[in-house]
Amino acid sequence: MSLKGKTLFISGGSRGIGLAIALRAARDGANVTIAAKTAEPHPKLPGTIYTAAQEIEAAGGKALPVLCDIREESQVGEAVARTIAAFGGIDICVNNASAIQLTGTLETDMKRYDLMHQINTRGTFLVSKMCIPHLKLAANPHILNLAPPLDMQAKWFKNHVAYTMAKFGMSMCTLGMSAEFARDGIAVNSLWPLTAIDTAAVRNLLGGGTVAAMSRSPEIMADAAHAIVNRPSREATGNFYIDEEVLKAEGVTDFSHYAPGAKGALAGDFFVPDEAFQRSDTEVTGLF
Repeated sequence: MSLKGKTLFISGGSRGIGLAIALRAARDGANVTIAAKTAEPHPKLPGTIYTAAQEIEAAGGKALPVLCDIREESQVGEAVARTIAAFGGIDICVNNASAIQLTGTLETDMKRYDLMHQINTRGTFLVSKMCIPHLKLAANPHILNLAPPLDMQAKWFKNHVAYTMAKFGMSMCTLGMSAEFARDGIAVNSLWPLTAIDTAAVRNLLGGGTVAAMSRSPEIMADAAHAIVNRPSREATGNFYIDEEVLKAEGVTDFSHYAPGAKGALAGDFFVPDEAFQRSDTEVTGLF
């Protein structure tokens, strides 16, 4: 299982899970385009497209940092064109970029509503659309959306309906495109964590250090993504994968190194179906 010589186009990716996926691929010797908005250091968010590129190169890969707002069709088109010019093709598209606001209907202003839908749902659709003509030419093409299972329960909607619709929009891209492009051999899957992941979103929006201490590292998502995109694209498509279950299928039995500082139960993530928690041996609290 290696991504040596493969080219990944990752939306977002200057930090967190997207960067972890990039670095895991880089260790194989992959080419990675980081298409994201952060060019200058942010006071509350680590990393830029340029620091991400440096880390990718240091890990053994080749990097192309591209300043790109995935809400803008022309910018996505340019980012894809630059990727083709630099690396000759695209093998894997990772739709990682996302916006979040956990507010109820009356507390959600329409500007934020639009942002979540433009980045999450529309952005996933647009980036996939631009990459697909090139993915059709690849030997084992994959689209991987960092999006949840379509678990249509009211509990996932009632407290933040706008955010849930935007994330489930990404999931519906998986559902529809996996069938639409099955004949082309393009795998389209979703990947979602069983537990909270220690990212800037958790530290800044979802409980800070307390929840971060109950979370796993982004590396569990990176390892799961690596396993998925190495699978035969014609045999593994249309799935809503959970990170822990992917790695169990690969023979992993010890997950402690993904949460080395955790004491007691981990925080379960949003949108995880009850059955997934029941299948897991991990002690999880229903924090979300």
